[in-house]
Amino acid sequence: MSHSPEQNSSTVVTLVIQHKVRGESLAVYEGWLKRAVYAARQQPGHLDVNVIRPDDGGRHFTTVVRFAEAGQLRAWVDSAERQTLIDEVLPLLEEGDNTQVHNDPEFWFTPASTSAPQPPRWKQAVLTYLVICPMTLLVPFVLGPLFALFPALGGRIIGNLIGNLFVILPVVFFIMPFVTRRAAGWLRG
Repeated sequence: MSHSPEQNSSTVVTLVIQHKVRGESLAVYEGWLKRAVYAARQQPGHLDVNVIRPDDGGRHFTTVVRFAEAGQLRAWVDSAERQTLIDEVLPLLEEGDNTQVHNDPEFWFTPASTSAPQPPRWKQAVLTYLVICPMTLLVPFVLGPLFALFPALGGRIIGNLIGNLFVILPVVFFIMPFVTRRAAGWLRG
């Protein structure tokens, strides 16, 4: 099932691609997947890509690709380069190229649309705590000299707004995607 992103949306969009690979094609698919991920990373507006590989013996792959804007995602989805990649991979798949688009930038953990179970909530909470807590300690320390130079910025409301911005943006766009990839075995275990 395919959903198309809105052309005029300016929010982060996520493309979730699900493939069920034919058993005899797993090695060839892995090679194709490397090339497809590399190609996606070269596209304007590309933010991140996560590949959720199947457990031992499984053949269901989920790839989560984030773009800064829906128009940039649409350009990639409609590109001749991606169409060539899809034409190449279709013979390796049992159920075709299944895609869904989400306007939710917080696909940190396994997307709900995959057949893999969500990690336990307590593991999600622990991982989020381990990422957020150091950031909430580090960011005020780093911003302290700026607030000393410009006291108006360090007020209770404006200082918190600025501090939260410097915590949330790196966590959403860089840190959590990186950490969830590295902790995928623990999250699913």
